[in-house]
Amino acid sequence: MIRTTRLLAPLLACAVLSACGAAAPSGVVTGGAAPSMPETTASPIDDSPPPAPPATPAATRTTPPSSSTPPAALAGPEWTRLPTTAKVVALTFDAGGNNAGVASILATLAQEKVPATFFLTGRWTEVYPADARRIAATCTVGNHTQTHPHLTALSDAQVAAEVTQGEQSIRSATGRSPRPLFRFPYGDSNARVLADVQSLGYGGIRWTVDTLGWEGRGAGQTAGSVVARAVGAATPGEIVLMHAGSAQDGTTLDADALSRVIAGLRGRGYDFVSVAAFTAAG
Repeated sequence: MIRTTRLLAPLLACAVLSACGAAAPSGVVTGGAAPSMPETTASPIDDSPPPAPPATPAATRTTPPSSSTPPAALAGPEWTRLPTTAKVVALTFDAGGNNAGVASILATLAQEKVPATFFLTGRWTEVYPADARRIAATCTVGNHTQTHPHLTALSDAQVAAEVTQGEQSIRSATGRSPRPLFRFPYGDSNARVLADVQSLGYGGIRWTVDTLGWEGRGAGQTAGSVVARAVGAATPGEIVLMHAGSAQDGTTLDADALSRVIAGLRGRGYDFVSVAAFTAAG
């Protein structure tokens, strides 16, 4: 997902496979802003928060990756929609920047009794462990790597380290496993790295529509534009990409628009599901 921002002040800031299943604008741990990419090839920025202590570079991690296979339904290309003709939508949130929208998002999901899926970076769970536990208590969680790098720029061993370390951090913080759901940072993937993550038991979950809430008001987005994009793209199996953090300008448009997104989709006859509800399909 393509987007990069700086966190404001440090730390100012649905059960795996349970009820509750882009990139976010916040501070990156590795530097410069990433260029925007089409929604079909990359997601908005959702970089890891800088307050965390420096992580051991992926290239030097020694934790051996474990081999596995994802469910058959996830063994092929990344999903851009759920494999269904039913009028259902999966709301997904990437968490790799800050936690500015988490409280509001979880409150709205609980009030509306809507499931969602959160893709967490390991570093984010280390910086915001309480929020990670709150998310995992009611929502499905997926793996978004440890430090949110461009995986296509890494070796196979480095990709494996990012995925396995992310899984370990998520398990440590939440007591939940993120398998088999994986989302590529920046939406940056190719056949090689997809095969890498699938060998570790994960399948790629992309999206049908990116709300662009991560761009913020400074880029011309509003809560109304978030609603219009999410509701306007309504289709059976729609996967909506939103973010748990704030935009570079500090706005939380996805969180602000969430209740209206839910109402708009319900008004069109759609119900809500977690991504995990479909991973055994096929």
